[in-house]
Amino acid sequence: MAYTGGRSVHKQSSQQTILCVEDDKAYLRLRKAVLEREGYLVLTATTGTEALAILRESKVCLVLSDHMLRGTTGVALAGRMKKMKPHVPVVLYSGQVPDAMENVDCFISKDETVASFLFMISSLVKRYCQ
Repeated sequence: MAYTGGRSVHKQSSQQTILCVEDDKAYLRLRKAVLEREGYLVLTATTGTEALAILRESKVCLVLSDHMLRGTTGVALAGRMKKMKPHVPVVLYSGQVPDAMENVDCFISKDETVASFLFMISSLVKRYCQ
């Protein structure tokens, strides 16, 4: 645990790699910074095609994807990712719950607090990536 201004934060003991997919570059930079502050190694992609290439070539522990991406959806991307690496959990992080969640392991609302978001990510990493 690390102490940061009145709150304790769990730091990763060994760096886990998260692939973060978001077509809004400002949101992508923010999400990357928040996750890196927690000790994760974060790879980023702004398109589904780019995300698939990174997943194919990198040892990724978890994928965190927006749902409404240019040219595809997070659910469609999850389906393609699961064909490549079925053991890697895919988490949708969106303001709107999709109608179907095939191949999606978890949904996190963008309305969640940062602390709640980080708790959920940490729980998923502990469950799937140890």
